[in-house]
Amino acid sequence: MHNLQFVEATVVDGVGLIELNRPEVLNAINRPMVTELVELMTAFDRDPEVGVMVITGKGRAFAAGADIHEMAGDSPIDLELLDQFADWDRILSIKKPIIGAVNGFALGGGFELALACDLLFTTETAQFGFPEVNLGVMPGAGGTQQLTKIMGKRKALEWLLTGEKMSAHEAFHFGVVNRLIAPELLLEETMKYAKKVAKQPPLAVRLIKEAVDKAVDYPLDEGMKFERKNFYLLFSSEDQKEGMSAFMEKRSPQFKGK
Repeated sequence: MHNLQFVEATVVDGVGLIELNRPEVLNAINRPMVTELVELMTAFDRDPEVGVMVITGKGRAFAAGADIHEMAGDSPIDLELLDQFADWDRILSIKKPIIGAVNGFALGGGFELALACDLLFTTETAQFGFPEVNLGVMPGAGGTQQLTKIMGKRKALEWLLTGEKMSAHEAFHFGVVNRLIAPELLLEETMKYAKKVAKQPPLAVRLIKEAVDKAVDYPLDEGMKFERKNFYLLFSSEDQKEGMSAFMEKRSPQFKGK
């Protein structure tokens, strides 16, 4: 169990469960929270006992945006010197799968954190959105880029230019989220799926995520070459030998992540 000031975490059956813990302000994201979150994610990424991570929020929201009071008086020089989004960028280097379990609001920075996850499970009543335009600013931690890659230019602009909220059903329709789940079952169902992933051979899971991430940006021929190299690489692993031997011997494989 890791209990920090703004984030709590524990490991359950190979799943690193991380909970944002500022429920009194709907888990508004401040800089110390991001630092704690990324430090925990980095530690789980290096922990051989963790195969996958789940991020959720305590209370009535996933994260209802950035802490506006924290940044309202910042100047461009302040933000440059703070390197405002350096910790956010580290999330993109996490090699293990990240699953977001979204309850309630995921707005502004909360939506950006959700989009930084590899998979999103959400309640049927969750709401998403980028209200930054209503404050005279715009997303800065990847929101315009991530949403456009998922929805396409026209649909992304439709939401970004008005700051309106997107329902969970709309998010599902546009491919922003993977599954809609009853609120009382969100964490249970998310953890059930995460535990299945945690039992898979770690190297294969890691290289599958890496190849899919490349597919988003690479032309098809380059993506195919990258995929093939990862495919070949896995044949040097003990898990490949174990997995294929177990299949031929009609027994359950015992993967070690080697």
